[in-house]
Amino acid sequence: MKKRVLSAIIMALIFIPVFIIGGNIFNFVFYIITLLGLNEIMMVREKEKKLPNFIRLISYIMITFLYFTLNTNFHTAYIVIAGLFLLLLLPVVLYSDEKIYNIEDAFYVLSSTLFIGLSMSLFYAYRKFDLKIIIFLLLITIITDSYAYFTGRLIGKHKLIEVISPNKTWEGLIGGSIMATFVSTVYYLTVINSSANILVIIFTTLFLSIIGQFGDLFFSSIKRKYNIKDFSNLIPGHGGILDRLDSIIFVMIVWIFFKGLL
Repeated sequence: MKKRVLSAIIMALIFIPVFIIGGNIFNFVFYIITLLGLNEIMMVREKEKKLPNFIRLISYIMITFLYFTLNTNFHTAYIVIAGLFLLLLLPVVLYSDEKIYNIEDAFYVLSSTLFIGLSMSLFYAYRKFDLKIIIFLLLITIITDSYAYFTGRLIGKHKLIEVISPNKTWEGLIGGSIMATFVSTVYYLTVINSSANILVIIFTTLFLSIIGQFGDLFFSSIKRKYNIKDFSNLIPGHGGILDRLDSIIFVMIVWIFFKGLL
């Protein structure tokens, strides 16, 4: 527990200034995080079989272009995505050996590169748009995770989806969602827009809180599938990049649908 708390303090000391400063420093830091996240999900696949180095290199190069073009030039980003499809799918034929690289490998690498690249670029986009919004979304995730954990530990009896995550409970989900909705709604009305429709904010925040928890379960299902506890041991007591960003990734994706309502 001490290791977990110490790691959390160190991460806060690093990332709070990065979020405040923004600009090129923010973009560079999250570009590195993007590469680390992609590496983690590649390593998960390699629990079953080694991917060709050439394929890994392509995915790193293409996610780099994807991260930096999605928020600057949509036409170029479309070209990058098209190139990603060609460069990761055609080698299935060129290798012509399923033991080296097959269609399952190709779709795993393709979907992972697209998913990580697109979702991580949202950090870039939201920070560029408004720091207060990204704090709002992070607040939903952090409060949800914290209170879901404590509520589950105190009164949790009914398992949420035991086959995926044995420790998560319905009581934890409800407790985390209620507290996140309350705190994040107050923050939105106080800091972002005091004249916003409170019912819309409550509904949006509640929905995002629940989505974040199911995003956590999605990443847990990947770990369950490949029989691993964490995506990596990069952050002592917390696991890897994807272990920390699992909920916020889904919250940021779904926020796109609500952005126009508030």
